[in-house]
Amino acid sequence: MSKAVTLSHIAKIVGVSTVTVSKAMSDKSGVSEDMRNKIKEVASQLGYQMVTSTKKVRPEGTGNLGILIPAGFLDRVNSFYWNMYQFVVTSASERGYYCILEIVNQEEEASLTMPKMILDGKVDGVILIGQPSQEYSSFLWRNPHVPVVFMDFYEANQEYDCVISDGFYGMYLLTDYLIKCGHQKIAFVGTPMSTSSITDRYFGYRKALMEQEISFKQEWVIQDRSLCGSHRAYESIPLPDEMPTAFACSSDYTADVLINGLREAGYRVPEDISVVGFDNCEWDKVVKVPITSYDVHKDRMAELAVGNLVSKIKKEPYASGIQIVAGGLVKKKSVSEI
Repeated sequence: MSKAVTLSHIAKIVGVSTVTVSKAMSDKSGVSEDMRNKIKEVASQLGYQMVTSTKKVRPEGTGNLGILIPAGFLDRVNSFYWNMYQFVVTSASERGYYCILEIVNQEEEASLTMPKMILDGKVDGVILIGQPSQEYSSFLWRNPHVPVVFMDFYEANQEYDCVISDGFYGMYLLTDYLIKCGHQKIAFVGTPMSTSSITDRYFGYRKALMEQEISFKQEWVIQDRSLCGSHRAYESIPLPDEMPTAFACSSDYTADVLINGLREAGYRVPEDISVVGFDNCEWDKVVKVPITSYDVHKDRMAELAVGNLVSKIKKEPYASGIQIVAGGLVKKKSVSEI
């Protein structure tokens, strides 16, 4: 029974992240003593056994998984992608693998440069987190050296193995929630076609408006990043001439940037303007207003991506194609009824 118990099982019962469970079980800092004792007690009840270095069965090959992330997605300490990376490392560790992180800069992406960790034979497989250009994702997928899995994006090529959150339904839920709170004038903040995830969220927003026969205004689709070049989101969001009563943002980071801009313009959130984000990043200690969001189950996404990659490495059956991980609406303090 103990072999079936993972850190994720313990995390779900205790109500914390797998990263927190991993720290508690290995007696690392960053976890209170009470929480550490609670986690260990639950682990003991479930029959979980720590795998020590002497007991761990070393995978064939290098025993390393490569994590590849375009540089533009890692420009902030509290980035969604740093958080996703942590979950991938935890999941890989549970399967006896170490992880090697390599950042792809804009020049390497444009010139289709093969990652050094692949060329040097340091990894058995690669997980690409965050959407690069179509040319680069195709180039990486076709590499003859190691298998690849994509995370947080997909493309038209049905051969690709991808793990994504449910961006379409998530933003549909968020926009519908705004409508149920009385909002009819709702803007979308995000750049459609910049990434597949943002595009899905845009169409989820549009579906919610269409169902309630709410008129759509193109001027209320506000870009949060460029369509070409860097993947970085803007550090300021332009406000429309005609203000809506609510904004549906394609990420929590974009929502936070927007809220700062609204405050500078004299608007209060949520008293004057309501705002929702996406991803449910744990920024409550640093943002001025806790943001109503859609919780992306990053731990489950990581488990699926790592599990599929390990199966590909071992040439075992796995769920190929696109896998969508559902999340849930998280109500905080950035929305008010009108």
